[in-house]
Amino acid sequence: MVILTFSLVNMFDTIGTLVGTARKANMIEKDGKIKNMDKALLADAISTSLGASLGVSTVSTYIESNSGITEGGRTGLSSLVTGGLFILSIFLVGVVGIVPAEATAPVLIIMGALMIETVKEIDFSDFTEGLPAFLTIAIMPFTYSIANGIAFGIIFYPIMKLATKRHKEVHPIMYILAILFILRFALLP
Repeated sequence: MVILTFSLVNMFDTIGTLVGTARKANMIEKDGKIKNMDKALLADAISTSLGASLGVSTVSTYIESNSGITEGGRTGLSSLVTGGLFILSIFLVGVVGIVPAEATAPVLIIMGALMIETVKEIDFSDFTEGLPAFLTIAIMPFTYSIANGIAFGIIFYPIMKLATKRHKEVHPIMYILAILFILRFALLP
């Protein structure tokens, strides 16, 4: 159950980040698919596995990539520059440690403002769409976890569709995921 939980959390964190950044970069195709999503997910899976085997903290995609995309970074060069700067920052880790959390909070607020832009595309006039989306957004800051927010959205989406007799609109995998997340919350507090 623990492995399943971590796998689902990592997968949904990554997918949520990829969808958000792809939308920001206008990289979603007309059919709604993201170009090279399979390659991005594979790269994330490999880096997560390698990072875990080397004993480092979880390697994952981060929504902060939106700030680079907003500034025009889309080719990968900005990622290489950022990576190089992170390597150089190893020598400044002692100095960075004295910066209080209050100094970094404004950056997180700006990131939230950049991410909230896509909310306008949610159809809140349809309660079966709006409530799960609202719960997804609201649960994240209350639990300090993007994964918990996504889990609540996945749980309540099929519930809302079932309650309104629109269950055929939901892919069967969503029902399976909802059951798995309910079990996760019931068995692993």
